[in-house]
Amino acid sequence: MKLQISKWLQNLLIACSIASLFTLFFRLSDFAWITKSVYHIPVYFVILFLLSLVIAEDVRKIFKKIFWYEKRKVKRPIWQVGIGFIFFLAQIGTVMVFNTELTHPQLGGMPLFLVFAFMNAFILTVIYEEIFYRKEKTTKASE
Repeated sequence: MKLQISKWLQNLLIACSIASLFTLFFRLSDFAWITKSVYHIPVYFVILFLLSLVIAEDVRKIFKKIFWYEKRKVKRPIWQVGIGFIFFLAQIGTVMVFNTELTHPQLGGMPLFLVFAFMNAFILTVIYEEIFYRKEKTTKASE
């Protein structure tokens, strides 16, 4: 059950990242008219999010093949590292699409939303590992 929830969460975050980044690209281009909003939610984002949910599983499997997950000697889950990047991209994309006014505050010349996204991604990765990979750690510790 935990494995299914983990895959579902990864696919959901990948779909959110894809949809928000493509919406952002169109918003910054000459095709900004595509990203019209209804109740502050871009219609293009919703359509892309639903389409991205269909391909998210394939994207996840492609990354496993690219990083030779099956050929590695130590089968440490690749998503323990990759999930942090997925959390980071999903947060940045969400801020850039839904709350562009949060992109202006800076901390020492760096946009503050990037700092918060990085810290949140780190914390969420630790929480994710504790929830989904706790049994592996306790089994190895008892041996």
